Amino acid sequence: MIVILGGGPAGRLASIRLASAGKQVTLIEHGGIGGQCLHSGCMPVCALNDVARLIHSARELHDLGVVDTVPAPDFPVLLKKMGEIQQKITSILDEETRSAGVEIIYGKTGRFEGGTVFAGDEQLKADAVIAATGSRPHIPAVPGVYLPGVFTSRTLPGMKNLPKKMAIIGGSVVAAEFAYIFSAFGCDVTILSRSTFLKDADKHIRPLAIKELAGVTIRENTPVISIGGKDSVSSVLTPAGKLEADAVFLAAGLVPNSEALDGLKKGPLGEVIVDNHMQTSVPDVYACGDVAGPPYLTPVARHQGIVAADNILGIPRTMDYQNIPRSINLTHELAYCINESKGMGSLAILGPAGPGSFWSVPTGQTGLAKVIFDPETGDLGGFCAAGPGGGLIAGYMAFLMKRHFSVHDFEDFIEVHPSTDGVYGLAKYASSLIRKRKNS
Repeated sequence: MIVILGGGPAGRLASIRLASAGKQVTLIEHGGIGGQCLHSGCMPVCALNDVARLIHSARELHDLGVVDTVPAPDFPVLLKKMGEIQQKITSILDEETRSAGVEIIYGKTGRFEGGTVFAGDEQLKADAVIAATGSRPHIPAVPGVYLPGVFTSRTLPGMKNLPKKMAIIGGSVVAAEFAYIFSAFGCDVTILSRSTFLKDADKHIRPLAIKELAGVTIRENTPVISIGGKDSVSSVLTPAGKLEADAVFLAAGLVPNSEALDGLKKGPLGEVIVDNHMQTSVPDVYACGDVAGPPYLTPVARHQGIVAADNILGIPRTMDYQNIPRSINLTHELAYCINESKGMGSLAILGPAGPGSFWSVPTGQTGLAKVIFDPETGDLGGFCAAGPGGGLIAGYMAFLMKRHFSVHDFEDFIEVHPSTDGVYGLAKYASSLIRKRKNS
């Protein structure tokens, strides 16, 4: 029997892979299947962002005189309906996983101790173990952090009403996405970033994100000293002074859930150390997903789960972290994948007008397109696809980069029109520039 600890994207995909190959698989999930992605990560952001974008679009059209009203969210109803849909997705994932032949044990915490795997206090006999116990929001050691009115992505459903003034602690993608959402909902939002805001983003994407967060106050290099309030949050203290806030949202990173995994070698963050087969320091024990550390991305977790499962099945497979696409979901999907080396050339243009961006032409918020390429060979070294369909474009472009495509391969590409994708046109143009230079 193969035991999998955790039913998030990594554990669930691994369980289906193994069960489909005829293995007896038991998956232990103490909460709801789907993991952080479904319950407090990607899906809640999707749900809230859909409403935020609707309001943004209505406001854009209202400013142009095209519509006469801008809707406002009924926040309690929004959270209630979001929860109902999450439960529906949970039931679908449960049925899909069981139909593959996986046994699921709910309500018990899976742990690994002394070379043995447990479901609660019940000892299980396992031929192999996959630890996919996920992560949780990091709670910074700041006085007042446990006051009522301080929220994380996990506790957000407990927010009864929209705050008037919200402080978001953190400078990550999560901070940016929730700042956009709550600002669109009508809150006065301030981001408090300990260092540079979105410091790891592409150099074209970062200023674009800041532009799309025009209604948000962003304070960089601003650590939080304390959170003030008696019965609930009323302020946040920084070196620059006191900031009024009736809610605080923590977006200060993630912590791997590895405490119940005893005897496995771990890193400084508590992440389980694995090799490129997802094998831990203990034979026949694998780890994948957030518990194995950054980059904390659902598609990476899924792929890690498949890599672990295949190696258990005796199919040698390694995890490749090259050319992983990323996205920041604001007004548009600000997606990119950069594998830039010295000497690369680049071209960038404003995003073309099309579905989802036509009415943004007057404000210039149509996104952007960018290609990075070797000026001698034309090999792709990166791209940005910021627009209504940026995330979809990015997945395919990153795959083409992994397959060593060049800008010349786009010469016969025929696009769907209308489209907000300017990347293909830039690739064609880059190809023509290289050929022109070589023929001159």
